[in-house]
Amino acid sequence: MALVLNEEQRLLRDTAQDFLQREAPVAALRQLRDSRDDTGYSTTLWQQMADLGWASIILPEAYGGLDFGFTGLGVIMQESGRTLVASPLFATAVVGASALLLAGTEAQREHYLPLLAAGNLTLALALEESHHHSPHRIEARVERRGDDLVLNGHKTFVLDGHSADYLLVLARDPERTDTGQDLTLLLVPRTSAGIDCQRSLMVDSRNAATINFTDVRIPADAVLGRPGQASDALDQILDRGRVALAAEMLGSAEEVFDRTVAWLKERVQFGVPIGSFQALQHRAAHMQTELELSRSVVLQALAAVDDNPTQVPLLASLAKANLNELVKNISNEAVQMHGGIGVTDELEIGFFLKRARVTMQIFGDTGFHKDRYASLCGY
Repeated sequence: MALVLNEEQRLLRDTAQDFLQREAPVAALRQLRDSRDDTGYSTTLWQQMADLGWASIILPEAYGGLDFGFTGLGVIMQESGRTLVASPLFATAVVGASALLLAGTEAQREHYLPLLAAGNLTLALALEESHHHSPHRIEARVERRGDDLVLNGHKTFVLDGHSADYLLVLARDPERTDTGQDLTLLLVPRTSAGIDCQRSLMVDSRNAATINFTDVRIPADAVLGRPGQASDALDQILDRGRVALAAEMLGSAEEVFDRTVAWLKERVQFGVPIGSFQALQHRAAHMQTELELSRSVVLQALAAVDDNPTQVPLLASLAKANLNELVKNISNEAVQMHGGIGVTDELEIGFFLKRARVTMQIFGDTGFHKDRYASLCGY
């Protein structure tokens, strides 16, 4: 497995870098935050991203996709991490698209994926029910009443949940509890009667929602795939999300490191740049070595999604645990090296620090993935 990008992937990376630095710098996130934008991202920017093919990059050509592979998606996620761009890319083009590909029927894929590819459909996974990531501990219930299904339950930390067109809701079917196959994935319009959706303004100025479902009536064909068969697909969907998120976190860490090194060269103390102090050089060198290791981990995980699926669970947890620690340590060091100004709103370093603290919790913190990795290895 080559841990380098090919020519097409490098071209895609350069294109994404130029576009995002021009159209979606960190200043754009600051503007969204300060204006309390109702959507939380620029719909114009999202359409531009879809026009570039980013919404469909992992989709097969039969559904209007580019079929560029997960490594191609990874370089876009990495560049989006460098500018902290707010968009439905992760919730829709990574998690939502993966859910339709892995769990949906052929009819569902043919109907929804072309809309997603064109930027005309946004999705959000409604999974978490507590403050800790526990994907199979679900209490939301879906029951049959006549020809329809009725959904009741509570979901929290639903990324882009307040603005998505459809919610991908994981619920338990009491009629199937005895079989051990009772988790069902539902595709529910966000505006359905009985849905109470409250937007959460996160510390990183990004979007999440708390959602209550009270006797929400949905048609039987709202089930994604087959009833009670969501468990296996769920793990694959989440692993794809974890790998993509690790790529975004890598981009953020790279940007923070570059900004910090530039600051060490610029800031003068005692008549010399502080970058001349050996203690700070050692700390910067340590960050550099950790970044190099993380690049290899992320590239291996991205490539495995396309080329070696059996290794994805291990590599997804390895990548997420590694990148959780990387963004925590590098953002901490960046603030320390910038001094007090590093945590003020004047500099953008604080935006990266806050984003790091949120992404560390999405789809599992370090403890969750260390435990999962050990379990997968038989310990």
